[in-house]
Amino acid sequence: MRTRLPAPWLLVLPALLVALWHFAVDLRWVTEGLIPSPAQVLRSWYTWIFGSTTAMLSPYSGTWLDNVVYSSRRVLQGFGLAALAAIPLGLLIGWSRLASRVIDPTIQLLRPVPITAWLPFAIAVFGIYDASALFLIGLGAFYPIVVNTTHGVRDTNLLLLRAARMLGAGNGTVLAKVIFPSALPSIFTGLRLGIGIAWTAVIVAEMIAVKSGLGYVLWDAYYVGRMDICVATMFSVGLLGFISDRLIVWAARFLLRWRTLEAHG
Repeated sequence: MRTRLPAPWLLVLPALLVALWHFAVDLRWVTEGLIPSPAQVLRSWYTWIFGSTTAMLSPYSGTWLDNVVYSSRRVLQGFGLAALAAIPLGLLIGWSRLASRVIDPTIQLLRPVPITAWLPFAIAVFGIYDASALFLIGLGAFYPIVVNTTHGVRDTNLLLLRAARMLGAGNGTVLAKVIFPSALPSIFTGLRLGIGIAWTAVIVAEMIAVKSGLGYVLWDAYYVGRMDICVATMFSVGLLGFISDRLIVWAARFLLRWRTLEAHG
């Protein structure tokens, strides 16, 4: 039985890392001016979020929310498209030997190709528009979802399949009532992996393929030497990725609550 740590304990490691970061800068363990202090990052992040967009005339004042919206929308759209394609395809590959032999080798051939290698192709085909970012995000999220869905289908208990067949269930009923529920834990694992890769891909895409969003801000801030904004952008992406992951975990707990009931039954 797992024991849940109280909320304050979950903050111990982040607090220790921030303290180490502070002392590393304060005691000049790192090159002076290269790494900003936590306090400097917090001040810049605050201005980026709450500052006036008209008074300061700075791209790093009051523009945080707009960039979060741009990036979040792209992640949700690309991730949604990936899930819509990967889950049915994973079910098909795991269910059908023919589909597995025809489709799965191609997926495994393309899967090791990194997202950055697809950048020239995406820009050549879609141009410097949102379509390029959506392609890269969707492609990155697609592979973990389809692989985990396939694994979930193949891991279905054979006794359940035989019992369903003996009761006269057809292929559609077996797929909907036995295989899909059995594969759901693996599907959610794929979704969690996919959303993480989606946030990675959106930063890569926005650095080059589009001209807005957190990735664009990160690259622009690096170009002008604003490392404080670079770090604030990294923390922003990490926070958004964490929230996205927690939402998927909560959805999994809600939809898979029958597994908890079985475990305690």
